[in-house]
Amino acid sequence: MTLSEKIQFERHFVDSLPADPEKSNSIRQVFDVAYSWVQPTPVSAPSLVAFSREMAETLNLGPEVISSDQFLQVMSGNDLYEGMSPFAMNYGGHQFGNWAGQLGDGRAINLGERVGAEGVRWMVQLKGAGPTPYSRSADGRAVLRSSIREFLCSEAMHHLGIPTTRALSLVLTGEHIMRDMFYDGNAQMEPGAVVSRVSPSFVRFGSFQIHTSRQEIDLLRQLVDFTIIEHFPHLGTPSKEVYEQWFAEVCRSTASLIVEWMRVGFVHGVMNTDNMSILGYTIDYGPYGWLDNFDLDWTPNTTDAHSRRYTFGNQPAVAQWNLVQLARAILPLVSESSALEATLNEFPRLYQGMYGSMMASKLGLANWEPESDAPLAADLLKLLKRGQVDYSIFFRKLSQFGIESEVAPFLVALDAWYLPISDDLQVEMSSWLERYRLRMQECPWGEQERTFKMNATNPKYILRNYLAQMAIEQASEGEYGMVTELLEVMRNPYDEQPEFVKYAKKRPEWAMNKPGSSMLSCSS
Repeated sequence: MTLSEKIQFERHFVDSLPADPEKSNSIRQVFDVAYSWVQPTPVSAPSLVAFSREMAETLNLGPEVISSDQFLQVMSGNDLYEGMSPFAMNYGGHQFGNWAGQLGDGRAINLGERVGAEGVRWMVQLKGAGPTPYSRSADGRAVLRSSIREFLCSEAMHHLGIPTTRALSLVLTGEHIMRDMFYDGNAQMEPGAVVSRVSPSFVRFGSFQIHTSRQEIDLLRQLVDFTIIEHFPHLGTPSKEVYEQWFAEVCRSTASLIVEWMRVGFVHGVMNTDNMSILGYTIDYGPYGWLDNFDLDWTPNTTDAHSRRYTFGNQPAVAQWNLVQLARAILPLVSESSALEATLNEFPRLYQGMYGSMMASKLGLANWEPESDAPLAADLLKLLKRGQVDYSIFFRKLSQFGIESEVAPFLVALDAWYLPISDDLQVEMSSWLERYRLRMQECPWGEQERTFKMNATNPKYILRNYLAQMAIEQASEGEYGMVTELLEVMRNPYDEQPEFVKYAKKRPEWAMNKPGSSMLSCSS
C-alpha cells in the first residue's frame, strides 16, 4: 500500500446535502444548493513554511506524511488525496449590520473530511487556493501576511483553551499577488500563501440565513437537520422542540466563546454573521487584534474605525444581535417565536453569569459575589483604561500581589504602564488594591494556590499584533524562524518560559501606530 493510499478522506457533508449542478467555476448567484464543486487552482513553486504538529497528530498524519512531497502538493492545491471532493460552501450574512446577500466561500475550498483521533470527523479546507463561484470580483488567493496571522492565531487560541478552528499547514505558493492593504490606492505585489484550516464544521450563521432569505425552506430544514444529527446528536431526532433546544445550545456556546475572548483580551474585529460558527468556535481570522493597553472601545479593524461596531466591549452585544439573526433564519422551522425569544431574552443573564465566573478566576477569587465583586472589577477596568495599563501584564502580575504585599512597591514594579503613572492615579490604584486585599482575605486558598489558579487563567503570552507583524516582515525576506518560534511559544501560553520572556513584554512605542502592529484591514 502506498503512502497516498493510507490517507483516506470522506465526503459526508457533500453526500448529505444538495450540490450545485453547474460545474463551471464562474462567479454567479447560486440557488437552492448547499455548495458548489470547485477545484483548487495549481501554484507554481510551493514550499512548506510551517505546520502544526498537534493538528497533524489529531488527524493521524505522521511525520512521513508531513515531510512528503504529496502533502506539500495537496496543501498548496496542486494535488488531492484519495476521497477528496473539493467544494465551496454557499452562505450569506449580515456585514457590519447590513444584509449582504450571497457571500459563500470566496477563497476557501473544502477538500474533504478526515477521521482523526477519537473518531472525530474533521473538515480540511484550503484558504487562498483560487477562485470559486462565490469569489465575487476577487481572485480567491491570500497573501503571506494574512496567512501567517491566521495560522499562528488559530493555534495560539487553541493552546489558550479557546474554541477555535485550527490550522494544519502554511504553504508559500511561489507566486505574487497584487493587494491594496489599506484600500488607499497604494497596491503592491505581495507573496502568496495557502493556509490549511481544519474544523469539525465550517457551517456558520449565514449558512442558514441565505436559504431563509430565498425561501428555500426545504433546504434550510435539510441543513439544520444535518447539523443537529452530525454535531448535536445528543439532542435526539430533529423536531420543532429539538430545533429550539439546539438554538439554546448555540446561544450558550456563543456566550461562552465571547467570555473567553474577553478573558484574554481578544478582539475578533469583524463579527459579521457569516463569521459566526454554529459550533461556538472562533472562525475567520481577519483584522483581529489583542488588547495591549486596556480599552473597551478599541477595534483592530480599519474598516470599523468610524462606526466602531466591533470594539472589544461591544462583542457581547454583537453576539446577541447575531443570534437574533440566526433565530429569524430558523423561525420557519418552529412556526412561532416564543421559545426562541425566551432564549434570546435570557442571553444577557447567561452571559453575565459566565462573565462573573471568568472575572472571579482572573482576580483569584474562589467565588463571585455579584453585589460586591462586580463593582470591584468594574472600578479596576476603569483605572486600567485611565492609566493605559497593559491588560495581560496587569492580571498576570496581580497574582504576585498577596495579603502581606506592600502596595507602593508593587505599583512601581508593575511593568504594565504605557504612560507615567500620575499621583492621582497612584492613589486610586492603591485604594483599589486595598479593597482587593480585603476581598482576598475571604478566600480559602493559600497564596501559592491562588497564584497557581490565577496564572492558569491569565496567560503570560498572547499573540500581540506587533509580534505577528515582526514575524511577517522577516518572512517577507525569506526568514521564517520567528514564525516557528512564535508557534512554539504559544504552545504553552500560561507557563513562565524564561527563555522566551522577550515575547511577554508590553507593546513597544514604535509599534503603537505602525501598519500591521496596531490596526489592520480586511485585505488578505
